[in-house]
Amino acid sequence: MPSHLYVHIPFCHRICPYCAFFKHTPGRTDMRGFVEGLIREAELRLPEGYAPETIYFGGGTPSMLSPTHLGRLVEGLRRRLDLSGLREWSFEANPATFHAAKAAQWAALGITRVSLGAQSFEPELLHVLGREHSAEQIAESVRLLREAGIAQVNLDLMFSLPGQSLEQWRHSLEAALELAPDHISTYNLTYEEDTAFFDAYGARGGDEERDAAMFELADDLLAAAGMRHYEISNYARPGCESLHNFATWRGEDYHGLGPGAYGTVEGVRYHNGEDTAAYIAALAQGHLPPGEQEHLTPEQRRTEMLGLRLRTDEGLPAVFLRPQDADFTRMLQREGLAEFNEAGALCLTRSGRLVADEVALGLM
Repeated sequence: MPSHLYVHIPFCHRICPYCAFFKHTPGRTDMRGFVEGLIREAELRLPEGYAPETIYFGGGTPSMLSPTHLGRLVEGLRRRLDLSGLREWSFEANPATFHAAKAAQWAALGITRVSLGAQSFEPELLHVLGREHSAEQIAESVRLLREAGIAQVNLDLMFSLPGQSLEQWRHSLEAALELAPDHISTYNLTYEEDTAFFDAYGARGGDEERDAAMFELADDLLAAAGMRHYEISNYARPGCESLHNFATWRGEDYHGLGPGAYGTVEGVRYHNGEDTAAYIAALAQGHLPPGEQEHLTPEQRRTEMLGLRLRTDEGLPAVFLRPQDADFTRMLQREGLAEFNEAGALCLTRSGRLVADEVALGLM
């Protein structure tokens, strides 16, 4: 079975008020010790000659790593990994955290895909989100990546932001398309616990009619631009789909390195503890970092596949459907929420994608 590698870099210059991922400012973190810890974890956790199909550096803000630290990290991973079959190497970046020399280094290291956390092209909304960059810096960042030779560029955008109008969302979509990215991700903002946005807005942040209107506008504009809507939140020019994320939605195995990272290998899910200092300390002593693991039951795996596979345009393969699901799937077809494709997979229509979570629940 194909396998994939995720590397978590938890550092951010400042903490965005909507983000629930494990992250923190660098503070007094021993950055050299952190990089050495990642390399050591790879040596302890990954089998000799491990050959990932994709690599994804996420965060946090991986682009905050200095050229020296990033170069050391990649050098250490290359000693452990067999990259002869690597098809994609993704790297998340904030438009405010790199320049031409950094972009050139990324390309030279073998990174093939950069995902920019643009979020919006509206100055007032960028301020609300706590972002440090401007719309002009987004465009400049895309230019730098293209000139450096990065093969694929993704723009992350968010909708249903506090105070955001439909016209503002249209402007961000059109501004993104003008930059001709290979991929656009459109995320419906949710108000997660343990974030400043949840404290400020809580359940009041949700508005189903607004969410649906913004979802449909994105679908209309991006499809008209020739992009494949291959997952609820993701659009790509043909051949530019995120291979790493698609593998996750298909339920393929992946290893995770770094504090707070998850991995799932042969039915075992592990999670590194969300404590960077403890992570560094354990690996400095030659031990895997503190964390948890569980053996997933067949029913747990099926439940996960319902939530993941239904999000994609490939749909949910028939093997995950039970005889008792027949009445429910017929109802979905009658209501125009789903249909079966030629391969026999259950695929959500555009209307069905608006209620994907409810459909998954109905099949559990």
